Parts: sequence; structure tokens; C-alpha cells
Amino acid sequence: MNFIEEIKRRRTFGIISHPDAGKTTLTEKLLLFGGAIQEAGAVKNNKIKKGATSDFMEIERQRGISVATSVLAFNYKDIKINILDTPGHKDFAEDTFRTLTAVDSVIVVIDVAKGVEEQTEKLVEVCRMRNIPMIVFINKLDREGKDAFDLMDEVEQKLKLRVTPLSFPIGMGYDFQGIYNLWEKNINLFSGDSRKNIEDTIAFSDLNNPELEKIVGTKAANQLREELELIDEVYPAFDRQAYLNSELQPVFFGSALNNFGVRELLDCFVEIAPSPKPKDSDTRTVEPTETKMAGFVFKIHANMDPKHRDRLAFIKIVSGTFERNKPYMHVRLNKSLKFSSPNAFFAEKKEIVDISYPGDIVGLHDTGNFKIGDTLTEGEIMNFKGVPSFSPEHFRYINNADPMKAKQLDKGVDQLMDEGVAQLFTLEMNNRKIIGTVGALQYEVIQYRLEHEYGAKCIYENFPAHKACWVKPDDIKNAEFAEFRRIKQKFLAHDKFGQLVFLADSEFTIQMTQSKFPSVKLFFTSEFE
Repeated sequence: MNFIEEIKRRRTFGIISHPDAGKTTLTEKLLLFGGAIQEAGAVKNNKIKKGATSDFMEIERQRGISVATSVLAFNYKDIKINILDTPGHKDFAEDTFRTLTAVDSVIVVIDVAKGVEEQTEKLVEVCRMRNIPMIVFINKLDREGKDAFDLMDEVEQKLKLRVTPLSFPIGMGYDFQGIYNLWEKNINLFSGDSRKNIEDTIAFSDLNNPELEKIVGTKAANQLREELELIDEVYPAFDRQAYLNSELQPVFFGSALNNFGVRELLDCFVEIAPSPKPKDSDTRTVEPTETKMAGFVFKIHANMDPKHRDRLAFIKIVSGTFERNKPYMHVRLNKSLKFSSPNAFFAEKKEIVDISYPGDIVGLHDTGNFKIGDTLTEGEIMNFKGVPSFSPEHFRYINNADPMKAKQLDKGVDQLMDEGVAQLFTLEMNNRKIIGTVGALQYEVIQYRLEHEYGAKCIYENFPAHKACWVKPDDIKNAEFAEFRRIKQKFLAHDKFGQLVFLADSEFTIQMTQSKFPSVKLFFTSEFE
């Protein structure tokens, strides 16, 4: 198969949702259809084997639980599918935000009973910012939940999406009988038994056919006809180009636990989802079809074996082919590196691969060379954009609890920040260090890892900040900026890249600052033009 065909047969996507909407179950059922695992429960069992310990910190520090559940690859209908599993817990949201820089499309999972939840809103916001094509999967249809139309309205209003259903439930909850697939014009009946093979699909292009009553009963048949008529009137027809441009989001209904509606989702996904897309760098846009390799690090996963300190850097290949033992240039360090054992991930196995194509995710053993956002090329000097740091919501001073271990503490904090666990800010006034995190749980993770990996002890002290705002004045030399610096000097710091940050103590302070100093622009992510 030639290079262009290899690119065209790749689909790299992430599954995002609020915790407990059924993300892991859906991932597992997709693998089941792809033949990558033989039985349901394998993904979960794999997690349990790898993280068999009751100590919550042990599990937390391996927060992906196992590398195998971070990236999963399988083949389906001759399409190579790469799934990026994202943490659902909001305390690890930043990890998910960064993972979204490496996907070409996403599937958003929504619980039929709970509807759109807070974490889903945040994640969809990031996808919208990046124009990532989205498919919505409304899960747990066999449970009592909200009405299908109400749910689609909620998705449109809360997530600001424009949806069109490509499958629709016949009844809901206890009355759930199956799904009408608008994409393929057929009916799939529900038996409620996930171990049984999926029922035979009944082709049904004419809904006025009296056979429908025999299959689902008169009441359900009439209701389905009315609902589909309403769909025709209210929702736009599916247009693949609009979906690829992020202007239209198809909706599927199903029950991942009962293996229902998943095949419809997967069949449609492999047909409509984008193959690897171009990506912007700071100098130009890189096309996947270019022959020279370029890729970037979007995640660093420390296995944290204290004896080996091995870390895996996850690299998304953007263009060209990544070959084993071939030298590539690490742009930030300006040095040439070779990799003798690049890993690819198939279900729960890691395998050494000789060649990888655009869209693929490769795990590289790292001894501390990589930071999140690093670019690898065949010599070209460029950096990929779009791996931002988001404003943390929790802030604490970090203090050394063991003066003999100051070096170890500095090294540990430095490396953990490279891994993207949290963000470090140094106050201008007194050089004290403040750690900012998205979730409070991260502080325990950092404390535990500093002690067990680096032999350093730290204690925290509260710092009264509400949000980190990156500062960009219209003119560094103007009087307004000088006045801003004078008044806010107690709350000014630098991030680890030396950018100026204002640690505001409340939303009110931010609004007052913006009205009082209009020429000083404030941003809530570290990446701005």
C-alpha cells in the first residue's frame, strides 16, 4: 500500500465526556467490533491487573492506569483506527485538553439521564475553538432518561452545536425497542442482552410499509413516523463537508453497555470522519502528504518505576513517515536523536514498530529530553502551535520541607512541570514559587511523586488567587502599563517560559483591571497571538 493510501485509511480520534457517561464502555465495544479484544471487560481487567493496589495514591500516580488505555489502535473494514482515551475526571482536564491537540475528530458521549454536564461543556468548548469535527453519541438508552428531542435541544443550547440525528430511538427507557438508522435506512431491534450477537438488522427504507406495525407494534410505529417527520422538518440534512468544517454535528443514540447502536456509530464514523489533517506550525501549515517527517509531543507518561525512571513521550505524526533508528531533529534542543524502540499500541499490547504514518501515535522512551509541545522534524526549524496551558483554578506556594534536598526538589518540580502535571509561577517580588493546578487532587499527586521519585519533601501554603491571566500590553513602554505593574506588583509572576502572568484574586479584580487598564490585554491560556 502506498504512502497516500496509508494516510487515507487512518482515523485518529478522541472520546470525551463527563465522568461516568460511559466512555470506557464505548471504547471497549469499539475494540470488540474491531476484533482487537475478544471479550467485554478486557479493557477494565487490563486496568485492574496493571494497577492492582488499593492505595489511592498508587493508582492516582499512574493516572492513565496503564499506557495501553491511553492509546488504542485497531483495524476495522481496512481502516486503521487510533483511539485516544482521555481522563474524565475534571482534576485531570488539562491532560484531556492537550490530548485534543493530537486528534482529527472526536466522539462526545452524553448520558441520557443526566444530559449535558459541566465537564462536557468545557471539553466541547476546546473542540469548538480548534474546529475539531464532532459526533455526539447519546448513551444508556435502555435506562429511563430525557426525551430524545429534549436532549438534542440541550446539546444545541448548552454546547452551541448544530445537530442532525443519524439514528433515532424507537421508544426510550423501559419502552426502548431499538433504533432506526437514518444513515443506512434500517431498523435494529434491541434484545437487552449484551452477550448475544447483535440482532439482524432489518432494511427499512419505506416507513409507511405496514410491516413496521408487525415489528414494533402500532403505537411505536406511529410515534416513530411522527418523530421522523419532525426530524425532516426541524433538523438540517446531513452534509459531510459541514461536519468536517465543524458546522454540523451528527447524533447517534445507543447503549454501549448492551452493545447497541455502537456498530451504526462505527460504520458511519469510518465513512465520514476525516483522515489526518494539516497542522499549523509557527512558520507554515504542514500537510500530512509531505514526505519529510514532522511530529509533536502532546503527552508524557511517566511509568514511574523508581529503578528506571522510564517515561514515554507520546508523539503524533503530522507528516512523512517515522522510521525506527533514523535520526530526527529535536527542534528545541537543536540536537539529533535516534529511537531504537518506538512503540505503537494495539489494544492492550505495546509493540515496537519499524514505520509509522501521519495520524499514528508513537510512544518514545524518554530520559528527560522531551517537554510537552516539543517538535521533531527532519531538520526543519519549526514548532507546532496549539498545545496551550490553561489558567489553573487552584494556587499554592510550594515550600521545601527538607533543606538538605533543595536540589532534588528543584529537579522534581522542573520535571513534573515538563510533564504537564501542573504549572509553575515565580513571583516577581520575592521569587517565591507558586504551583497552579486545574484540580486540587493534583497537589497530592505532586507531593507523593516528589517524595517517592525524587526523595524530596514539600509542604504547601495557600495563595489567594482565583485565576492566572497571561499579560500582553499594547505597548511595554506606555505609562498605563507601568501603572498596572506598580499597582499589581504583589500579584505579578512569570511562568516557566518567562511570560508575564497576573494572578488575580477574583473575577471582580479581573473586570476592574480590564476597565482601568484597557491597553493591557489579559488572556486565560498561555497561547495567544
